[in-house]
Amino acid sequence: MRKYLLAGASLVAMMGMGGAANAGDTLPPAGKTFCDPYKNYGCLDSYLGNDFFTRFINYYRLEWGKDAAPSDPKAPASRRDAWPATPQSIPPMPFSEWPYGGTTSIGVTRPNSVDSPLMSALGNTSVGQAMNDSHIQVYGWINAGGNLSNNTVRGGNSPAAYDYNPNTVQLDQAVVYIERLPDTVQKDHVDWGFRIAPIYGENYRYTTAYGLWSNQLLQQNKNYGYDMPMAYGEVFIPYLADGLLLRFGRYISIPDIEAQLAPNNYMYTHSMTYTFDNYTNTGINASLSLNKNWMVQGSVSVGTEAMPWHVGAKIPNANPNPLFPDTTMLKDPGAQPSFSAGVRYVTDSGKDGVYVVANGINNGTWGYNNLQWYGLTYYHKFNDQWHISFETYNEHQNNVLNLDNPASVALVASGTPFSLDVMPWNAPFGAHCGNTTQLSCTASVQTFLTYVNYSPTKLDNISYRLEWFDDKQGQRTGVKTRYVETGLGWQHWFSPQIEMRPEVSIYRALDAPAFNGNANLGIPPNKKTAVIGSADIIIHF
Repeated sequence: MRKYLLAGASLVAMMGMGGAANAGDTLPPAGKTFCDPYKNYGCLDSYLGNDFFTRFINYYRLEWGKDAAPSDPKAPASRRDAWPATPQSIPPMPFSEWPYGGTTSIGVTRPNSVDSPLMSALGNTSVGQAMNDSHIQVYGWINAGGNLSNNTVRGGNSPAAYDYNPNTVQLDQAVVYIERLPDTVQKDHVDWGFRIAPIYGENYRYTTAYGLWSNQLLQQNKNYGYDMPMAYGEVFIPYLADGLLLRFGRYISIPDIEAQLAPNNYMYTHSMTYTFDNYTNTGINASLSLNKNWMVQGSVSVGTEAMPWHVGAKIPNANPNPLFPDTTMLKDPGAQPSFSAGVRYVTDSGKDGVYVVANGINNGTWGYNNLQWYGLTYYHKFNDQWHISFETYNEHQNNVLNLDNPASVALVASGTPFSLDVMPWNAPFGAHCGNTTQLSCTASVQTFLTYVNYSPTKLDNISYRLEWFDDKQGQRTGVKTRYVETGLGWQHWFSPQIEMRPEVSIYRALDAPAFNGNANLGIPPNKKTAVIGSADIIIHF
């Protein structure tokens, strides 16, 4: 990676402070005659060179200062005729379609469509040719960042995220995608796909599902760990309405403005709205495009952040009690048959998109992350420079341990599936039910989140985030309080492959101190306000 960064730095020096030698020109690699694949796509291979490392470096050179990859005039159409217009582009946005989950985008996805230095470097090899013929792609990114904060305790930035530790630099995530994208533009044959997406870094603590390598977080509290938030297969059936896509395996929960994967976000940090809701489901999701404007979804899973082998699994109970009265208890009461349903509407112009979802629905009993989620996202594009994103949801869990009742508090040590004798680190919080008589109660959250986005150039996006987060019983953040949070971030792309995101965010807990503490270490929070400046860099490969 250092080699191409140095090459990129040299290229910038050659191009001068303006970022380009001449408008529309691409500088040739050292020792090569001039050839601009942006003007003559047929000379791309000549520009890149022959050996893997030369091609890898030269692809970064090629795209430096550009807002898109060179266009292949022979490429098939990437969008169905009369389909709603593409609202955005990458860069400067983290997405081109208004985000929706649980499916490869129907009507706008072609195989072998990723813009990847790695795939380009492999392009003239036998391995690359075989992958291309099989429509298999391998690509990813490295994401690192740091923050300066008024908090000082380890983990003290929480409930802000993903910058858990204040005043530090960290590897957020290193991610590899191994995938085959089904062709959802065509309507004449059944197609299939898959994605395997291992992740390593600090961000694993936000993607962990109980029962899948979760000992790293729940038994050891490691700062860095690994996970696989996506491991699924897909089948696209074009003959039903405008296409049915079936996804089966572990996949990102629906919906949300934000995502676990760094490039899919406006800003480096995440809203609390995103941090404390559903992350992944494991099961089967069906997405049916009724027509160009309407899509409906339905899924069956084993709950949120739950694994199939935990359904019905029991563990010994060393301390039977009124909440868990038997000598055994379910290992994760939230691991149970669950369903989700969603409906999405997008206008012909592509300027408006509404997505309404109920996610992870079952009996709602207190589980590792058994959230009963009801909400929506909405997007509106004013013009090529301005658009807004809005999200609201209500989520709840039932039968949550009442931390205001001394008898229930005693069960924190032993007697529940999430007591210290079972889960010594990062266990789900109990609830402050507001009385000392109940052993448990329903804990709920109400949120409102908006992003206002302005793109002054094709390589820049400025995002203003404003949210209200009401943790009514404190089950999500550990503190019963209302929060107001606001942040301003700048997403700047040096090329479609390298981006940075500096920002500053201010969090205010209105009812009780919520920052500069660490429940794992027994340190109570002592600050109502957190001020966090941060920045990261994403290097795609």
